[in-house]
Amino acid sequence: MQHISHPSPNFGPRRDGLVPSLIVLHYTAMADPDEALERLCSPEYEVSAHYLIHRDGRLFQMVDEDARAWHAGAGSWGGLDDINSRSIGIEMDNDGASPFSDPQMATLEALLPGVMKRWNIAPKGVIGHSDMAPGRKVDPGPRFDWARLARQGLAARSGGASSVSELSAETFRTCAGKLGYPTEVDDTVLLAAVRLRYRPWGTGPLSAEDLAVLPV
Repeated sequence: MQHISHPSPNFGPRRDGLVPSLIVLHYTAMADPDEALERLCSPEYEVSAHYLIHRDGRLFQMVDEDARAWHAGAGSWGGLDDINSRSIGIEMDNDGASPFSDPQMATLEALLPGVMKRWNIAPKGVIGHSDMAPGRKVDPGPRFDWARLARQGLAARSGGASSVSELSAETFRTCAGKLGYPTEVDDTVLLAAVRLRYRPWGTGPLSAEDLAVLPV
């Protein structure tokens, strides 16, 4: 897929011989996409990602896929840390409150299959920043259309855990942990993170619906 090269100096080698097994989706949380691009390429801020997708659909590559971009920060997935060494980071040009544009989503849908194939990443390995850093991050946020990706095999499909008979915080924690969610966070934070991904309209205490939307 064609991209616009816009190199960032903010990268390094992946540690311990690690290769990408995850794709982490973010939003820039900035109103101006040009400012977001410059920040991701500024030595002053020490942040970057492999790709940025502009709201008009343009794709910018800032870091080569085989290098370690600085996008994930503290967090874990599947009990493993140093997510930067284990992932490809994709920034979506979005202020955090607006819908994601169709050209932008179309570019993401064109980009993901190639990345997933090159690094043998399964749909369940496509996660949000909020998934690996519950309570610290909320991107790509409640407006992001995860179901659209899932329908194309580009993210995990929700549903399947409804066969679990017991509804309890411990059961929910166990099911979320099997997916990869960090389980050292408290119940409220974990529920908020899972809802943000699979049931952003959910409110109130843990319900059977929260368990039912989890993939198995």
